[in-house]
Amino acid sequence: MTQTAPSPDLVVAERYRDPAPAAPAEWNQVLQVLHEHRSVRRYLPGPLPDGVLELLVSAAQSAPTSSNLQVWSVVAVRDPQRKTRIAALAGDQEQIRQAPLLLVWTADLARLRGLAADRGAPLEGADYLESSYVAFLDAALAAQNAVVAAESLGLGTVYIGAIRNNPEQVAAELELPEGVFAVVGLVVGRPDPAEGARVKPRLPQAAVLHEETYSAAGQREQLSEYEHRIAQFYAEQDLAHSWSERVLARLASAESLKGRDRLRESLAARGFPLR
Repeated sequence: MTQTAPSPDLVVAERYRDPAPAAPAEWNQVLQVLHEHRSVRRYLPGPLPDGVLELLVSAAQSAPTSSNLQVWSVVAVRDPQRKTRIAALAGDQEQIRQAPLLLVWTADLARLRGLAADRGAPLEGADYLESSYVAFLDAALAAQNAVVAAESLGLGTVYIGAIRNNPEQVAAELELPEGVFAVVGLVVGRPDPAEGARVKPRLPQAAVLHEETYSAAGQREQLSEYEHRIAQFYAEQDLAHSWSERVLARLASAESLKGRDRLRESLAARGFPLR
């Protein structure tokens, strides 16, 4: 039996947990996939079909890239032992071991440094923070395109920010050359329906959308309303603590960054001077 897709107004309502949803002005399948995104942390066994990896990479390469520099690369990890070692470096997350594919998206200035060396050309601009910023942004845009592509195929994904907990060890495991830095991991696989992953509600648009100029008016009221709505989600998922407790704890101290407080020195050691 073919399952009927939920109506657009209900899809948008779930994204905000809005009790009085309004029908969106326009709608299509791409918007459906985007709004139905959810983090999947339990996966069914078995590899992905042939050709899926290459399709995800071509979707990633279709993302915008500043000045067509294309200063990113991705490492596909499918070997169970390597995934297990990386999982241990990234907060011991079971989904890394469980999913058939881990994609490690990297900022990659090594490719252009090699090009400059071959031609005897200067590349001083690559030493500046702007260039590293562009490489991180390019990698993130590529990764997000891959997320949308994977989810359009019925696959599940979840980002692994903890790939930056131990950047030197991750670089050694993946044999990353100098000038290449692991930005974020992404696991991809077939979702386990038993997990019951749900769409996590986001802040109201009034909290993030500013017309013409930034205005902080009404922020406290919007956050209060959001606390109420996301509390329902946390209760359904058996998660403790409120949203405000969670986000404040995440940024409470250097220790709460779980090793990522060393990011500047790690980048410098990996060939990103950040001048």
